[in-house]
Amino acid sequence: MKQSIAVWFSCGAASAVAAKQTLEKYSKTHTIRIINNPVKEEDNDNRRFLKDVQSWIDHPIEIAVNPSYPNCSAVEVWAKRKFMSGPHGAPCTIELKKKARQHWEKTNKVDWHVLGFTADEKHRHNRFTETERSNVLPVLIDSGTTKQDCYKILKKSGIELPNIYKQGYPNANCIGCVKATSPTYWNHVREQHPEIFLERSIQSRDLGAKLVRVNNKRIYLDELDPKALGKPMKNLAFECGIFCEEQLGLFDG
Repeated sequence: MKQSIAVWFSCGAASAVAAKQTLEKYSKTHTIRIINNPVKEEDNDNRRFLKDVQSWIDHPIEIAVNPSYPNCSAVEVWAKRKFMSGPHGAPCTIELKKKARQHWEKTNKVDWHVLGFTADEKHRHNRFTETERSNVLPVLIDSGTTKQDCYKILKKSGIELPNIYKQGYPNANCIGCVKATSPTYWNHVREQHPEIFLERSIQSRDLGAKLVRVNNKRIYLDELDPKALGKPMKNLAFECGIFCEEQLGLFDG
């Protein structure tokens, strides 16, 4: 029997190109499965991007969901768990990504995993394989493909990036990602999606979650100065992939 490879597609540019390169490199010798964990709070255009990528790679993209949260809603997770985020991660990652993956793996054999670690993120790949799991194929790293290369490859192939990138966000995560603590990020959310900023402000206040850090002090979103800045948006290199719990510590401002 062929060994199996699970490519975890996050609706981001890197994971799209990783899926393409995995098929090109391994489809004759391995069974390839490409899986996405949908989250309700992502931009709606992510679904369009998924369909475009599916046509581009000429391979089905499966959906894996935690049956405890059939609506795939991070807001529902926070309300039920009465917790939004902390030093060890966010419950939305655990419930909608990690447990969705584990549920899928119970009935699907996986020998290898592919994530969207690019050539300029080799340190993250190394840290992940050392601390989480070793059976991860560094497809983009082996091909020398950077994050910028991924954007160029998609553009050359006629694949329009998710709308979220055009709005100035550094990734295709949920809008108002609670793992982010940068005032730059949250004020960008306030400007681009004021209704979501208000929603996060209300829920975080209700749950006692101080989501933003200013001068090394945690504060509530409704206390954030609209002019406050931290690191530039381009340096906020967090992406909520299937194993984004590995990326803790990248969200500070």
